[in-house]
Amino acid sequence: MRIGIDCRTILNPEKGEAGGVGHYVYQLLRHLLKIDQQNEYVLFFDHRIKKKKIKKFSQKNVKFVFYPFFLYKKYIIKPISLYLFEAILKKERLDLFHLPTVPHSPQKLDIKTVVTVHDLAFLRLPNLFSKKDVEKKEKELLSFLPRVEKIITVSHSTKRDLEEILKIPSEKINVIYHGLDQRFFQKLGQEAVQKAKEKYKIKNDYFLFLSPLETRKNICRLISSFESFKEKVKKTPGKFPPNFQDIQLVLIGKAGSAKSKIKSKVKKSLYKKDIILTGYIPAEDVNALLEGAKVFIFPSLYEGFGLPVIEAMAKGVPVITSQLSSLPEIVGEGNAVFVNPYRISEITQALIDLLVDEEKQQRLRKRAFLKAQEYRWERTAEETLKTYQSLISFNK
Repeated sequence: MRIGIDCRTILNPEKGEAGGVGHYVYQLLRHLLKIDQQNEYVLFFDHRIKKKKIKKFSQKNVKFVFYPFFLYKKYIIKPISLYLFEAILKKERLDLFHLPTVPHSPQKLDIKTVVTVHDLAFLRLPNLFSKKDVEKKEKELLSFLPRVEKIITVSHSTKRDLEEILKIPSEKINVIYHGLDQRFFQKLGQEAVQKAKEKYKIKNDYFLFLSPLETRKNICRLISSFESFKEKVKKTPGKFPPNFQDIQLVLIGKAGSAKSKIKSKVKKSLYKKDIILTGYIPAEDVNALLEGAKVFIFPSLYEGFGLPVIEAMAKGVPVITSQLSSLPEIVGEGNAVFVNPYRISEITQALIDLLVDEEKQQRLRKRAFLKAQEYRWERTAEETLKTYQSLISFNK
């Protein structure tokens, strides 16, 4: 079997991507090539990637192809660009082509096609996006998805979204969970945690949030919940341990659609000195700050999977998260505290209740750590390979 995979979302193949589709493709590819030396793989990279950077994917059953037209898109009209891309695919005589996300300019290819759909945020929460973007995305999905042979989703929640919103038949969809990088199970120790805290000017115990600063991540309500927490501690100091008054909120994540609103809200906050925006940070610092967090809090309004929550669980950090979308499915019952993310008072109370109940903290740490071990990239690769095999006749 000759399998093509679109790898153009991988921008740093030497280290993998920190998140998003690039991280998914990197990890899937790495583990597919470990378990499968029989099938041929044709990997399509952006031509800006240097060959030495993709060396780690080199083996006998792998061929690299560099897609050359990206920088010329303003000179080449879309139909010609699509025609050229399809010509490259035809030249490689593929049995199957895997797109790790729905392309911006989808078309029906003359090859059996697998596409991964990570989430339907645009269609589940249309009020958080521009009307034009929502209409465009819906049109692309309705045009493309019914014509591909197989769809992979990263949760049953996203599968239900496809069935309910776009009327995609259930039998066309395979649910294959993400895996988890093993580094999150490794303890770094207090020295590494303290070094990371000093680097980002974190002086006290802290709650942690990790994800791009997008509107659907619900960060403004999280900040309001933190402010309410600080107010309650301030007004009734005898009710709480002394260190509660100094606790901080650390928000890790690259700039996104909510960046300006979040910065404005922090600037106006009475507790702005205790709210730390780190921006994007290196993976090793993420690992250390996760390990040192008192609570990981992730009140997202919608997730296709919710990988940051599983990363926190692997580090043994007690988690408060949303009861919506895929999060209860991925986290599992009894492994975190679930809240209605639209209710600030509920998030605040969850923070207080969890912090004062050390027995509950320990119970969640143990259960969550065990649950996180279920998510393995090896399994993701194995189930993806089975999906490929299900589409190709072995009697060719």
